[in-house]
Amino acid sequence: MLFRNYDITEMRLTKYLFFTGKGGVGKTSTACATAVTLADAGKKIMLVSTDPASNLQDVFDTELNNKGVPIKEVPNLVVANFDPEEAAAEYRESVVGPYRGKLPEVVLKNMEEQLSGSCTVEIAAFNEFSTFITDEKAAALYDHIIFDTAPTGHTLRMLQLPSAWTNFINENTTGASCLGQLSGLESKKEVYKNAVDNLADKQKTTLILVSRPEPSPLKEAERASKELRDIGVNNQVLVINGILEEHDDILSNAIYEKQQNALKDIPEGLKPLELFKIPLRPYNVTGLENVRAFLKDNNIKYTNETLDMDRIQRLNDIIEDIDNTNKKVIFTMGKGGVGKTTIAAAIALGLANKGKKVHLTTTDPAAHLKFVLDESYGITLSNIDEKEELEKYKEEVLSKARETMEEDDLAYIEEDLRSPCTQEIAAFRAFAEIIEKSQNEVVVIDTAPTGHTLLLLDATQSYHKEIERSQGDIPESVMKLLPTLRDEDKTEVIIITLAETTPVHEAMRLQKDLNRAGIHSKWWVINSSFYAANTTNTILKVKASNEIPWINKVNEISNGNFAIIEWMPEEPKGEKLKDLIHEN
Repeated sequence: MLFRNYDITEMRLTKYLFFTGKGGVGKTSTACATAVTLADAGKKIMLVSTDPASNLQDVFDTELNNKGVPIKEVPNLVVANFDPEEAAAEYRESVVGPYRGKLPEVVLKNMEEQLSGSCTVEIAAFNEFSTFITDEKAAALYDHIIFDTAPTGHTLRMLQLPSAWTNFINENTTGASCLGQLSGLESKKEVYKNAVDNLADKQKTTLILVSRPEPSPLKEAERASKELRDIGVNNQVLVINGILEEHDDILSNAIYEKQQNALKDIPEGLKPLELFKIPLRPYNVTGLENVRAFLKDNNIKYTNETLDMDRIQRLNDIIEDIDNTNKKVIFTMGKGGVGKTTIAAAIALGLANKGKKVHLTTTDPAAHLKFVLDESYGITLSNIDEKEELEKYKEEVLSKARETMEEDDLAYIEEDLRSPCTQEIAAFRAFAEIIEKSQNEVVVIDTAPTGHTLLLLDATQSYHKEIERSQGDIPESVMKLLPTLRDEDKTEVIIITLAETTPVHEAMRLQKDLNRAGIHSKWWVINSSFYAANTTNTILKVKASNEIPWINKVNEISNGNFAIIEWMPEEPKGEKLKDLIHEN
C-alpha cells in the first residue's frame, strides 16, 4: 500500500473538512494541526469541535465557547468548542418539560432515559454545528471550516427519515430504544436537510477518516467509511496516525512489525481511498508548540511529573481482591481496542487457578479459538454472536411494531434499531441468560452495557408495568440481573483504559454513566503501557514519560485501585495469558 506523508500543502482541500474516527486515534490532534498549519500559511480558518471528550481548551490554553474565540498566537484562527452533553441536556428538557405534571413520573423517566444516549448527544451536536455548515456568512468569511468529529452514518440516516420528525417518544412501546431524538427539533428540519446536502457535496466537503495502524481502529474506520458512503458522503481520505518509524530495541521492533502487518492487511473497504500517514509522536498534543510540531517533527521532551505512588499494582492484585471478596459477576468495560477480552480471559484464568469454578463469556468472534484453555483450569466458555443476537432482537421488536405501525414509522424503528444502545441490549439479553444459568460459578464477561443502556432497560421495565402493554418484552433473566449488577457485594466492574488523553476521558465518562445507573466500579486497568515496559527506543521512552500524568490521573480517580499491564509484543492467548497475571 502506498501511504503519502500527510502534507496539507499538497492536498486539494474543500471548504469543509470533517475529521472522524474512534476515540483516541488522534482526530483532535490532526484537526488542530491542520487548522494551525493552514492559518500559519495565511488562510482564514474556523475550527469547530463537538467531541464530548474534547481537550481543545488545553490544546490552545484558551477559554473557549460555542460561538468562536480568536486565538491570539495564531492570527487567522478562530476556535469554537461545543459541549454536546450540555446541549443534549438542554434539548432533553425542551422535549420532556412540557409533559411534567401531566404524565406519571415513571413515563417521564422513560422519556428522559430515551433521550440520554449517545445518539441524542450526537443529534444535539449536529444541531449545534449544522448552523456552521449552512451559514453563508461563515462560508464567505473563512477559507476552510474544520470540524473535529463528524456525525455517524446512523445519525445522518435518522435525520433523513420523514417519521423522525413525529413525536414517538410518549407513544412508542416497541421495546427499550433511543427513539424520539428529533421530536423537539421540527423547526430545524430545513437546516438539517441543507447540512446533510452540504456534507454529501464533494465540491464542498472532505471527510478525513483518522485511524491508527492497528486492526480494531482500522475496522472501525472501514465501518464508518461504508456507513457514510451509503448516504452519499463519498469524498473521503484516510490518515493513519502513529506509525513508528525508528525501531532499535525489542519493544520498538515488535511494535514496528505489528503495525506493518496491520497496514499490510488493511480492510478492503479502505483500499480505494487516498492514504496518508503521520509518524508516532512521543508527546501529548497540548500547547501551540506541540500542535505546530505535530505534522513536522518529534519535539522530544520528557515530562517533569513523577508517579504519585510507591508501588505499581498488577492484574494479580485485582484477582486477589475479587477472590477475597467472593464476587460472582465480573465485567470488563472500556472502549473498543483497549484489550477487554484479553483481560477478561486473564482474570478468568487467575480465578480458576485459585480453585474457583469459572465461566468466561465473550462477544469476540474468535474467542472459542483464542481462549480455549485446558478444562482442568475449571473454566467453561461461551461465545455470544452479537450479530445473531441483534438480528433476533430486531425481528422480535419489528414483528410487534408491524401490527400497529405505518411504513414510515417502521423505517424509523428500523434505523433506531441500528443504534449502539440496541446492540448493547441485544447482547446483554444473551449475557443475562448465561448468568441466570450459572448460579454456582463466577461469571466473567468481556463487555458490559453502558449505564445509559441499563437505565433504559430499567425505565422501560417500569414503563411497561405502568402502561400495561407488553410489546418489546424484557426477559425475566434481564429483570433479575439489573439488581444483581447494582449489588456491589456480588458484582465487580473493571474499567479498562490506556494512559492517554482520550481513553482516560472516555473511561471517566463511562464511570459517571455507571454511577448514574447505581453500579459500583472499584478497579481500573491501564493496559498496553509503555511506561511499564522497559525500552531504550528514544520515541517510546518519551512516550512512556508522557504517560505519567495519565497514570497519576487514574490513580486519583480510582483512589489507588488500579493495575498497569505493560505493552506486550505478542497478543496474550492460551498459555500466554499467564504472563498477564504474574506477580511482580
